[in-house]
Parts: sequence; C-alpha cells; structure tokens
Amino acid sequence: MTPSAPDALREAAARDLSALRATHPCINHITNFVVMNDTANITIMTGARPVMGHALEEAGLFATDALVINAGNATFTDWNEAMIRCSLEAHERGRPVVLDPVGIGANEVRTRMIRRILAEGHVDIIRGNQGEIGVLSGLGGRVRGVDAIVGLDDPAAAVRALSLSTGTVSAVGGERDVVSDGRRTARVASGHRYLTMLTGTGCMATSVIAAFAAVDDDHFAAACAGLGMYRLAAERAGRGAGGPGTFRALLLDEMANMTPEDLGANLPVEAIA
Repeated sequence: MTPSAPDALREAAARDLSALRATHPCINHITNFVVMNDTANITIMTGARPVMGHALEEAGLFATDALVINAGNATFTDWNEAMIRCSLEAHERGRPVVLDPVGIGANEVRTRMIRRILAEGHVDIIRGNQGEIGVLSGLGGRVRGVDAIVGLDDPAAAVRALSLSTGTVSAVGGERDVVSDGRRTARVASGHRYLTMLTGTGCMATSVIAAFAAVDDDHFAAACAGLGMYRLAAERAGRGAGGPGTFRALLLDEMANMTPEDLGANLPVEAIA
C-alpha cells in the first residue's frame, strides 16, 4: 500500500514537475562513463536538460541551474578539481549541488577524494546507497567496488546524523529511500526489484533529485519529489516489463508520461518521526 504523503510535499511535487516541464532547467553532470547516457536521458524525462561538463577548462562556463557531482571517476585529477571548482561557482550563483559519493569506503584514494569534495567544495544534497551513507555518517555500512555489501540498521538515523553534521539534505537508497534535512525525515516507497539488477539506477535517481532541486529552494521537498517520481515510475514500469531490459525502456516512458497532477496525487512519500 502506498503511504500518504503530507499535503505540503504532495503540493510541492506537483508544482515542481509543472515548473520543470515549463522552464526546462539545465543540469550539469560531472559523472562517470558508465552512466552518462542513462543520467542524461532520465534528466530529459523530468523536463530538464542535461549537459556533461567535465573539463576543468570549462568549469563555471556553463550557465546551468544545478550541478551533479558523481564521484564514480573520482580518481581523475582534472575531474576532481573540476568537481570542487564547479561546486563553489554553483554555490556563488545560488545553484544547488548534489553529490553522489560513489564507492566511498571502497579504497583510500576514493574515500579521501570524496571527503575533500565535502571539505573544500560545496554540497547541498547528498544521495548514496546504504554502504556509502553509512561510511559518511559513521553509523555502519560497507562498500565493495561501488555497491553496498553491508547496509544500515537504522537508515533514518544515518541520514539525520549526516544532514546535521554536513548541513545538507541527505538521502539513502534501499528497499525504500529515506530523506532528511536533520529536522524533517521522510520515507519514499514504491520502486521495483529490477532497479537492483541494472547499473546506474542510483545515479539516475541522483540526477532526478538535481532536476527537482533546480526549481525548488526547499531541497528536502525537492529530494522527496524527485525520488517519489522516480520510484513511482519504476513501480509502474515493472508491471509491464518482461525483464530488466524492457524495464529500462519502460522506466523512461513512465517518467516522460507522468503528469504533475498524477505525481501529486500518488506521491509515495510518508513523513516519519
């Protein structure tokens, strides 16, 4: 059964999707090779427009409305510097920065680089799997490669702790997503098991969050709306999919065809204590 979203989150989700479809904000991605095409396409399905501006020489030259930092290639020196420089310039312009700390905890180099992004750059929203959020929050979780192999006993406590320590909105994936800004916490249901059978589905969720954050200064509401849309689309795509391959195509269709009224009425989000 889909939980009932608080009225304010329901209204915000519908309003944000309307704004995305009307204004088509541009979202810059500094991301990894594996997911570039998928994150670009899922961004388009929201109504936003993607750009992949990785070059250090181009840092700050794209007039974008939000920035995604995906640390999947965090060991590339120029990309590392571009991540930090672009995040600071986005912050100066009042544009939201969303970090996906891919693989933090997998090795010392990657862990050090992601912590440097947080220390020297600027981040507004963090979204990761349970292993990554566990490492960042210090409340458990283990990572092998880019996958979580040990989850969290209490995902809500982990995102609250991370939000309070970093001043960000934090979101953690899993059977359900959990989002917090340190004061408000919500759980996002729906989804489908095929999300765990394809690479890049977490990265795609991060891009959807960034699109919503580009049109909503309340980053908690934006994260809830973006994840709610993504997981609702995944649930619906799974109903007609014959397997992971057709699911991927149907996921894009469901995202593209979802209306603001539909999202607001069916937002699979509930507030939790």
